Amino acid sequence: MLHCLGRGRCLALCLDRAAASAWVTARAAIPHRSFPTRGLSKTAFVTMATGSSDGPRCSSGPKPKQHTNRLIHEKSPYLLQHANNPVDWYPWGEEAFAKAKKEDKPIFLSVGYSTCHWCHVMERESFENEEIGKIMNENFVCIKVDREERPDVDKVYMTFVQATSGGGGWPMSVWLTPDLKPFVGGTYFPPEDGFHRLGFKTVLKNLAGQWKRNRKDLTERSDKILTALQKGVEVSANKEAVPPPCARVMERCFEQLAHSYEDEYGGFCESPKFPSPVNFNFLFRFWALNKSEEKGAQALQMALHTLKMMALGGIHDHIGQGFHRYSTDRRWHVPHFEKMLYDQGQLAVSYIEAYQISGDTFFADVARDILLYVSRDLSDQSGGFYSAEDADSYPTTESIDKKEGAFCVWTEKEIRQLLRDPIPDATENITMADVFSYHYDVKERGNVNPAQDSSQEYQGHSSPAVHNKEGLMISGFARVGAVLGEKGYIQRALRAAGFLREHMFDSSSGRLLRSCYRGDERVVEQTATPIHGFLDDYAFIIRGLIDLYEASFDEQWLEWAVKLQQIQDTLFWDAKGFAYFSDDAQDPSVLIRLKENQDGAEPSGNAVAASNLVRLANFANRPDWSDRSRQLVAAFTKLLDSMPIALPEMVTALMVQHYPLKQSCCVNTRSCC
Repeated sequence: MLHCLGRGRCLALCLDRAAASAWVTARAAIPHRSFPTRGLSKTAFVTMATGSSDGPRCSSGPKPKQHTNRLIHEKSPYLLQHANNPVDWYPWGEEAFAKAKKEDKPIFLSVGYSTCHWCHVMERESFENEEIGKIMNENFVCIKVDREERPDVDKVYMTFVQATSGGGGWPMSVWLTPDLKPFVGGTYFPPEDGFHRLGFKTVLKNLAGQWKRNRKDLTERSDKILTALQKGVEVSANKEAVPPPCARVMERCFEQLAHSYEDEYGGFCESPKFPSPVNFNFLFRFWALNKSEEKGAQALQMALHTLKMMALGGIHDHIGQGFHRYSTDRRWHVPHFEKMLYDQGQLAVSYIEAYQISGDTFFADVARDILLYVSRDLSDQSGGFYSAEDADSYPTTESIDKKEGAFCVWTEKEIRQLLRDPIPDATENITMADVFSYHYDVKERGNVNPAQDSSQEYQGHSSPAVHNKEGLMISGFARVGAVLGEKGYIQRALRAAGFLREHMFDSSSGRLLRSCYRGDERVVEQTATPIHGFLDDYAFIIRGLIDLYEASFDEQWLEWAVKLQQIQDTLFWDAKGFAYFSDDAQDPSVLIRLKENQDGAEPSGNAVAASNLVRLANFANRPDWSDRSRQLVAAFTKLLDSMPIALPEMVTALMVQHYPLKQSCCVNTRSCC
């Protein structure tokens, strides 16, 4: 649903004051669209888990539920979306593994998440197809995994897919031996053969045939690939290792970012363009250390220009607030329309830091805009946050088919119907719709380039643009609240932290839980066997708690951060090779223990942990944690020396180590006499 707009924000309008005033009036006049409720995923952290059994689907209209499989008993929204497929889906677990071994069948593993557009497309095209479902059931044991519930499983097989295909993404499709070793993998497959690629039906038949005829070759290939992967992902250092020279690494990271920087619209690639807040985090700190030099000014310009162009582009939802996942083009114009909580949390910090540095209230307004969206649309009454908003939605209440971005694209006719009022005292017959359309580039035939609309869903529509996992969200509210002196933001962060402690923390073991779910009557609940947290969960929550302590000076959050750091060290630290593993080795079905070695949509857990350790070492008087931070960074020396652009957040951590934090002590000297 597109809500009525609340508090307006000031964009750089190329209009006179009267027109600008009229625009604010026009913008606030846009009424509710009568859309069904948006697909939201509930979580207290970075996960996308919810108990909603009627999550977002991309199928056409309500259909009789002719099939029910084992996923009907799950709580994950992604798994529940597939509970009525004609595919005999299993959740990840021993029941599926035992069946594969008993029947001597390969496993088809499908990994995705509940708000993923292409996951919906593959479900509609293939997993709801009776013929394809029959082929899958007869030849494979089919397993569905929600990557937000089981990031450990997802990361292992995504590493395989990326290594063997040169790319990755979701939905992820991998074929495994009964002992879980991958032998073929990919992402989205169309149902039928096309000019450039084989269809899913053909792939299934081919692999079923190969399993019967050439099983030995497949298993040998699988063993070799798995051995190579285990060696390739190894990250370690010896006891004498020290971090690489800070100056050399940060200079190289800056040079690599500058080389990839796109001057006109900002960003660090041509397309698709992702926000990548870790880049802004590094560039701001590089500028702070090089303020008087040309390279420092260049770093600041790259960050501020990119943030401004993102805010003016279509990746920023100018009507409903917040930021979409990424832009499909170089102009930040046509987004992939899902919205992720972790993007909002990181970008809120990026924009408030841009305001702190530049003094330009434009950036502060964007930070407020993000928190308005999260407070309104991604917040639950229990204090937790929903983790994502679906890319797909019904265009109208009468629609039977969902379309990507239907909440966020507009026809010129819709704008003219909604904003009919004339501009007061205008010299010409200008309406509010004219102002809106001019400012946001709304055109009669639409403003979406056909190259970004292969499915022709946006014909005649315009994407408004101006042309010229909860630990992260706690940080966003706490940091923005501290900078702007907005106590309400800090209070929202406190509520979220309280939610985490109540619903996402096992006080008996001291361990975090990965997911929680919205049950009946909006009650927060867990599964019978809760999934314990992974490294990322600890690292992001610890960062959020430190930020919350610095914003509120409430010592309970710092004390909890210290305790969680101790648990993190116990569960994930590699005492032999240093750095943290992503999982705790409790599940034997996870074939490889990984140490994530790059920043993606979220910074890597190791990179965040490296900074957390330095901060906590100062607060808790734990010099051993400073030593551990240096050991951690030393384990990534090879990558930091050759390709620091892959780990800008860890480069930032190295800078924190090299340029120690300064502490100030305020003493009240007023006489008590």
